[in-house]
Amino acid sequence: MTQGVGDIQLSQPTLGVALLSDVGCQRSVNEDFALSEVPPAETSEAAHKGTLVVVADGLGGHAGGEVASRMAAEVIRQVYYTSPAEPAEALREAFVEANHLIWETARRHPLLRGMGTTCTALAIRAWEAFAAHVGDTRLYLIRGGRIYQMTEDDSEVMEYVRQGRLSREAAERHPEKNILLKALGTRPTITPGFWERPLRVSVGDQFLLVSDGLHDLVTDEEMYAVLLDAPPDIACQRLVDLAKARGGHDNITVGVVWAAGSEGAAQPVGAVPLRLRETREVRVVS
Repeated sequence: MTQGVGDIQLSQPTLGVALLSDVGCQRSVNEDFALSEVPPAETSEAAHKGTLVVVADGLGGHAGGEVASRMAAEVIRQVYYTSPAEPAEALREAFVEANHLIWETARRHPLLRGMGTTCTALAIRAWEAFAAHVGDTRLYLIRGGRIYQMTEDDSEVMEYVRQGRLSREAAERHPEKNILLKALGTRPTITPGFWERPLRVSVGDQFLLVSDGLHDLVTDEEMYAVLLDAPPDIACQRLVDLAKARGGHDNITVGVVWAAGSEGAAQPVGAVPLRLRETREVRVVS
């Protein structure tokens, strides 16, 4: 379909979104939070920003983690759609503002001290995808019969990998792989990671957003196999069920975004921004 935004005509893929969040087997409260926003076509200003999906995994104990993850997702949605900036910069602004508000809320409320959250956001406008990321909630791309991890965990163990002190395979099995170096709301300012340039979306692409309650227990290859075998909504349930069958020690959240349309064949992933860029943080003043 074609949609007018001012003098711009944007060809849009047909996008589908499936989200599922589960408390798991050992927790009493779900500190994960996920949301998606698909603006109505007639709302030109919001439609110019496209579709947004956010998955956040709260830290800091029952009340704090639950508050932080919801706050992050809702602030990111609000700032992303109201910012006059283009999607990549709007996502960066949104993460910085979410960090600031979570930090200030925790500072004012003693019961929420120490709260924070991981967060990964994916925005798709026309045939371009944008992402921002803090923590160890992951974004994957499934394209051309392969699965690609599109984010790197902000963890101590991944820092060892970047320094060449540990292999990626060893990192996945490391007992301290969930010790984070970065999360929203745990310090006054933060530098989120985001893609230097958009990724060109191809027909048949599937994007997978997962909290560590899923990727700690289910391998990348298993995620790919499940998504290959079932429609996205059923695949979300099967992935959650698989993690729970293996103990479900944490909350589990899965989001799938898939692209349909007639834009053409998938492009090789060698040209896409697999790494996130670190930039100097500029805090957005609310």
